Amino acid sequence: MSSRRISLTAVAIGVAIMQFVLPVPALAGINDGRTPQWRIEVNPIDAGGSSIAPEFKMAMYENLVTELTKSTQFSAVLRSGDSGTNGVSNLLILKTTVESYTPGSETKRAVTTVTGATKVKVRSQLCTKDGQVVLERVVHGNVRFFGGNLRATHNLARNVANALKQATLPEPYALGSAQ
Repeated sequence: MSSRRISLTAVAIGVAIMQFVLPVPALAGINDGRTPQWRIEVNPIDAGGSSIAPEFKMAMYENLVTELTKSTQFSAVLRSGDSGTNGVSNLLILKTTVESYTPGSETKRAVTTVTGATKVKVRSQLCTKDGQVVLERVVHGNVRFFGGNLRATHNLARNVANALKQATLPEPYALGSAQ
């Protein structure tokens, strides 16, 4: 009987230890009775009327996917055209349009630190699958002092992810997007 008590104690201690040892992402999949999180599909960047370089558009897109994944706000971050987006419930689509772009100069920034800033301003929209706009924000990204011009795309992506994290999104089932 004492060995049984020791075994139950060992199991209880093991469960208690696992709660502290398991990393948070491993526990993030546990729903706790809450409504499901949104999933997000990132659409390619629309240049709008700007003359933004293709490498900037691609860097913005890749940085957005990376920053949204790091934010853990969404249960999944999907790329536009992924076959996994078909039939996905609780899906929001991120549409990003460049409103203005000012190419900078790394050389001018290095010499003067006053001129040569790279600036990007975008309009980001979160939409449901049927096109209903859930959230719309204008977000800026720039590199003013040190760093490469593409650093502005990283700053922009981080600012978009932060804006989405600070926003209050409706419950997924409230919009009728559940299956």
